[in-house]
Amino acid sequence: MHRIAILGLALAMDLAMGEPRWFFLHPVRIIGRAVEALERFLRGPWPRMGGILLCVAIVFGTYAATAYLANALDAFSRRSYLGTLVLAFLLYTTIALRGLTSEGTKIISLVASGDIETARRQLKSLVGRDTENLDEGAIMKATVESLAENASDGVLAPVFYYLLGGLPLAMTYKAINTMDSMVGYRNERYRLFGWAAARLDDLANFIPARLTGFFICLTSAAGGNGFLQPLMTMLRDGRKHPSPNSGVPMAAMAGALGVTLGGPASYGGVLVEKPFMGAGPPPLADEAKRAVKLTLRACLLGALAMALASAALFHWLL
Repeated sequence: MHRIAILGLALAMDLAMGEPRWFFLHPVRIIGRAVEALERFLRGPWPRMGGILLCVAIVFGTYAATAYLANALDAFSRRSYLGTLVLAFLLYTTIALRGLTSEGTKIISLVASGDIETARRQLKSLVGRDTENLDEGAIMKATVESLAENASDGVLAPVFYYLLGGLPLAMTYKAINTMDSMVGYRNERYRLFGWAAARLDDLANFIPARLTGFFICLTSAAGGNGFLQPLMTMLRDGRKHPSPNSGVPMAAMAGALGVTLGGPASYGGVLVEKPFMGAGPPPLADEAKRAVKLTLRACLLGALAMALASAALFHWLL
């Protein structure tokens, strides 16, 4: 129950304050600097081996450092509420629910006001594709896709790993996700060096992505929009995406909204053909607003359901 209480506090902190960009010791920043430093050291004549060593160093280093800190704070939390608050704060740095939904809402508002140029710039904080030439419809589609994908990466995946293995596992997941976002590209620079990081991220997100898709379907049903359509769309179209995981929650979202997502997108000036997911028109502002609400509710429902399942399993094991 102590672990679930910490999760509740972390989610409350996130919903109240958003991402703590002001925190100079933000774990993700520290991990990012470590990845940059190790890349300079490990990149050499055998880039794939260097990338494997990078993964080993980041994963084991993050887990060991967080486990040491979490054990000390856990012991302290049994004597003082301050330790519990610090544990909750550290978990909060791995979650980005308010930041995700706030960015989505901001982009939708900018498009609605006709400020397409600012919306394009704002969208860069959510997506990796080129945004300079996107029109209103393409901006809305990219925003909805990002909401679905990041509901897993930014919220339910760290919650899943926290309930599975505590703060060390949640932070290790965040390290894997950060490492992939920095080196897990298929371009000339990172095709070999980032191979291990990309495959490790695929493995780490396999279960959370499917749980996220399922919770999007449940939330759609709770909102009166049906369960079977998003579920069937997820099962049919989720596997079409080049990523083994990203397409799953995207396809569920497409089915829940009754829209089409996916399709060609430009990355670094190179047009990449991607499959379409769902059936119906592309999303516009109304569907994007629904996607924001659906993302928020699916994440909260998912966190609650996983917490209850964790508590029930713990009680059964005892």
